[in-house]
This record gives sequence, structure tokens and C-alpha cells, in this order.
Amino acid sequence: MEQFIYLLKAGFLGIVEGLTEFLPISSTAHLLILGDWINFDSGEFKVYEIVIQLGSILAVMWIFRERLWQVIKGTFTGDRTEMLFTRNLILAFLPAAVIGLILIKQISQLLDGQFIIYAFTLVLGGILMLWVERRPSMAKHAVNSEVQNNKVQRLEDITWKQALVVGFAQCLAMIPGTSRSGATIIAGMMSGIHRKTATEFSFFLAMPTMIGATVLSLYKYGGELSDSNMSAVVIGFITAFVSALFLVRALLKFISNYSYRPFGWYRIVFGLIVGAWVFSL
Repeated sequence: MEQFIYLLKAGFLGIVEGLTEFLPISSTAHLLILGDWINFDSGEFKVYEIVIQLGSILAVMWIFRERLWQVIKGTFTGDRTEMLFTRNLILAFLPAAVIGLILIKQISQLLDGQFIIYAFTLVLGGILMLWVERRPSMAKHAVNSEVQNNKVQRLEDITWKQALVVGFAQCLAMIPGTSRSGATIIAGMMSGIHRKTATEFSFFLAMPTMIGATVLSLYKYGGELSDSNMSAVVIGFITAFVSALFLVRALLKFISNYSYRPFGWYRIVFGLIVGAWVFSL
């Protein structure tokens, strides 16, 4: 029974990962905080988190497999449109790759594990999200206006400057609780990219970013995998993959008709709950 409860907790957190990785609400904050609340111990939690994140990104790669193959094939065959899109992905990827290699260790040592930081960044990110969505160009009544029509509607039309803005915003995800998807989507929208297009670009940017982070992290922490925690890792990977499959499709449908305001309010409420919990300890 104890082993069953352990695997049930692992599966639950895998579902949490799959549901939160691509929402602008910080998957890491949810994994660490909820993992603490349900008293989940995977041995070296970092390894568990890394592997189940890989499950989430593989789900996105599967959903966009046709478009991904088109980009890869077009880039190597000289298709200008796909080459420009690949250039933009590289430009958006580089800031976090370079700055991450230099500063991620120091940032992790300084901020990781301090739940009050998560509470603060969750609330601050929620307020910023509400502010961005309240701007006239984002208002519901402006969806079909000239302002909205002037926004970048297609991935292929994103400029190199917009890609760099999104790339530098992704660096903010090194601060616990910020949310990689939240930072990149908001930055894309603020730079003039349509909400849905900014979301899709964030998904594509997640592919090299998260795979690179996974490879690097497994190199550093892979030795912590053992027979005792392997079952939890496998369960978490599978549930993260399956839940992400459903979440990404649902999110793309949702943002075609609605704004990100509900997620902004959710961040604020969850952040306040975490903050109250921290101060009650």
C-alpha cells in the first residue's frame, strides 16, 4: 500500500507538470510546492523534475510534428521562410542559453527552495499579465480592429527583433516562479505578436530550450537515478506526457477566443495562498 501511494503521488505530480508546463503559471512552483504539501520524496527531486519535463516537451513535439518537420526540412533545403523562422528560434534561444550557463548556478543557490520567492513572483507575474491584457490593443472589443489586424498573425512573420525580445524575456524564467511560458508569451504580445501566435512561438522555443536544459541537467544529476526512484520517474514521465497532450490542444483553442486574464488571477490567488502558508510555518 505504501508503494502504491508513493506511485500515486508521482503520477499526480506528473499530471501537474503536464498541465502547468505550458500555462503561464510556473510548473516548477507547482511541482515544488505541491510536492512538499503531499510529502512526496523522489530521492533527488531535481532528477524527477527534469525527466517529467522531458515528457511534457515530447508531447508538444508530437502535437507540432508536421510543422516541426516542415521547419527542419525547409531549413536544410533552403526554403527562405523556414530559414527565417529557424533564425528567429536560434536568436530567441541564445540569450537564455548563454546567460543560463553563466548565472544559473548562482541564481539557483540564491533563490531555489525559498517558497516566499515563489509567492512574490507568482503574484507579480499575475499583475503584469492582467496589465498586459487590459491594454487597448488586447481588449476584447479590439479583436477585429485595425490595431489587432496589424499584429503579427503568423509565426513566419515574426521579426528578428521580436524574437530577441522573447529570448531575453525567457531569461526571467531563471527566477523561481516566473514561468518560462508566461515570460515569453507576455513579451511576445507586448512586442506586437498576436496572442495565439506568441503562444505557438513560445511552444516552439520551449523545444530547444527544455531539451538543452534536460540534457545538461541529466549530465549533472543523472547519477542520482536509482532503482528506488525509477518507478516514480517513469510514472511521472508518462502522466506528464499524456496530460500535456490534452492541455496544449485545449490551450490553443482557449486563447483563440479568450484572454490570459484567468491565469493572471489564478497566479495572484495561488501566490497569496503560498505566501500565507509560508508565514504560517
